[in-house]
Formats: sequence, structure tokens, C-alpha cells
Amino acid sequence: MPFITNNQNAMFYECAFSCDNAIFFSNKKQAFFITDSRYTLEAKENIKNQNIEVVTSSDLIADLIKLAKGVANITFDPSQISLEFYNKISQILDLNPESNFHQKRRMIKSNDEIKMIKKSQELNKKAFKKFAKFLSNNNLDDKNELFLNFKAKEFLSKNGKYDLSFDPIVALNHNAAKPHALPSKDKIKKGDILLFDAGIKYKRYCSDMTRTALYNGEIQFNKQQKMPKKIQKIYDIVLKAQELAIKKARSGMKAKDIDFIARDYIDKSGYGKFFTHSTGHGIGLDIHELPIISHRSETIIEDGMIFSIEPGIYLDNEIGIRIEDLVLMKNGKAEIL
Repeated sequence: MPFITNNQNAMFYECAFSCDNAIFFSNKKQAFFITDSRYTLEAKENIKNQNIEVVTSSDLIADLIKLAKGVANITFDPSQISLEFYNKISQILDLNPESNFHQKRRMIKSNDEIKMIKKSQELNKKAFKKFAKFLSNNNLDDKNELFLNFKAKEFLSKNGKYDLSFDPIVALNHNAAKPHALPSKDKIKKGDILLFDAGIKYKRYCSDMTRTALYNGEIQFNKQQKMPKKIQKIYDIVLKAQELAIKKARSGMKAKDIDFIARDYIDKSGYGKFFTHSTGHGIGLDIHELPIISHRSETIIEDGMIFSIEPGIYLDNEIGIRIEDLVLMKNGKAEIL
């Protein structure tokens, strides 16, 4: 399938290099990495595939047209190219728009990709433990979410060694009722419920994990938590929903069937309207990839897919509970990474 992309993760997947000014064009037998002179040397050093030619260009679109003119049915992702780019090539090249076509190519992970995502999640779990140790062993009087978010980044990045999959979410109590809460000036105190959602990148591959825990002067990001009675009830519902979805997930199911397992349990427990997002998402070079584990997704689950299972319950201005793990579909079942 001939295709073009200017998405950095897509380019990296194809040739182990990317930059912020390049176009990758594949024409079945040969591919071209078209970039300007600022990146040519690095591109040639990193692109080892003999079937990929590095093209130094002062006009990337003009050179793409020269290379691709006459090629039939060139696939591109309409959500990833600009209108200007499209207008310059659409009257000349034979284009085939297909949303997320490259994420579909990457949906089933290779053994090497699985190893890198596993390593990324291992490092992520270690950072969670170090952050918990910091929270438990330091006087946090007058420390707010902004400060906690800053400290979390230090542990996650290992003081700059690793990039982050996304800006971490460190949310206390009612702020955690916003699934993607921004850090506030709310100060931490004993008895608070803290939601921590974070991930790092290892060789560009992402990890992701969420824990919700009680801070009583100490904190542990374990799944088993002891909380005040009302919150404990909600927490246990979310945990059970997650455990059921992981336990019952099977290759051959539709993604929406896995979503239903978690959603149905929460709904029958009386909190269905407070579970406001999908049950999970694929992960890899992008933090959100295919498959999407949602009630609308018809994607058939296959061995080699990696995705999150992260049900949640969010009560406005009260509390938010979410628990998230990554799973690998292997031998027909879900294995927690």
C-alpha cells in the first residue's frame, strides 16, 4: 500500500528516525524520507534500511510530488495533514484518505515493541513507588497539587533521563472528579484521596498507569486501599469492574464487549452515569492508539494488542476514582504488564 505521512511517530515506526520537518513516502518497493538540510546527516545516520532513501529538499511538497506523481491510490490520514498541504497535492496525486491508517498498521505489536512497552511500564511502576516514598517521608504541610505535580515529574523523568508519555495527573479529592484534571492550588492534608495518573517513554514507547489512594501521612499506590466508608464502596466497585474486564477479556471479542464488562458492573452497582469515558485505549508510540476500548468500537481484539483497562467513577465536586493497568493480549487472554 503506497502512503504518505508527516506524523513523527509514524515516520519513526517506518525508519527509526523522525524530525519536525519531513515527509515519508512509501511506494511498495521503495520509500523516501524527504527532509531539509538541517536533518539530512542525522537521518542518514539513523535510517539503516537500504530501501529507504533520504532526500534533501528545499521544498518538501514539490519533491514529494515528483516522487509520487503517477502512483495510484496513495493513502494518507486526513486528520494529520494541513489544509495547505492537501490543497497543494490533491490536484496532482491520486490520494486515498483513511483516518488512522498508520495506527491500524501498528495495532498489533511486534515482540520488540512488546519488550519496550513492558520496560516502559516497569520504569513507570518504579517511579510510582519513589513518588509514594517521597509523599510518605516528607513534611507536606502547605504543599499543593502544583508542587506535587512538579515532584512527580522529577521521579517519572528520573531527573530528565526519560520523556513523559503525557503531563501527569495529580488530583486531590473533588479535583479528581475531572478525569483529566489540571493541577490546582489545593493543599494536601491527611485524609485526602489522591488520584495519580502517569507514564513515561522508553525508547519512545509509552507507558500508562493510574492509582487512587488514601493519604494519611503516608501513601501506597497499591490496588488494595482502606478508605472512608462511602469512598471505599465506590473504590471497590471500580476495582471489581477493572478486575472483571481484565479477567474476561478474550481475543476474538469486539472491543465494545470488553467495555461492556466494566460498564455493566458499574451500571448495576448504581453508578453507571458517573462512568463518563471509555474503558481503555491502545498504547505504543502514541499514548492513545488503537484499539479504543469503548462502547462504540467494533474492532476485533487480537493477540499482540496492548491497551489500558481503566474504569472510573466521578462524582462532581466530591471525588474521582480511577484504576488503570496496561494489558497485553497473549494466548487469547489479557496479561497485566
